[in-house]
Amino acid sequence: MIAFFRNLVSGLQGPPSLSPQEAQALVTSGAVLLDVRSAAERKALSIPGSTHIPLGDLPARLTTLPKGRIIVCQCASGARSAQATRLLTDAGLDARNLGGGITAWRGAGLPTR
Repeated sequence: MIAFFRNLVSGLQGPPSLSPQEAQALVTSGAVLLDVRSAAERKALSIPGSTHIPLGDLPARLTTLPKGRIIVCQCASGARSAQATRLLTDAGLDARNLGGGITAWRGAGLPTR
């Protein structure tokens, strides 16, 4: 019974999140950085080298994502990317969430454009 509640609570908390430095290390070693924000948000600020698929388009574009590579999902604050991470994980892909999104990435002094 305790295991049931532990699983329930962990599901509500969302997927584990990466720090900006952990995310950058994964991307440097070949992970895909997936930006799930809107086109307008991406135009205003983005992380160089990231792939853009808005969250609403993601279910229809799952087959365009590489299998066998880690996918680091990124949004503005980490909420939408947590949803994307769950969607990708449920589809059998190896996905991680960038905690704090591009806001945390930029706050860590990592490159943006």
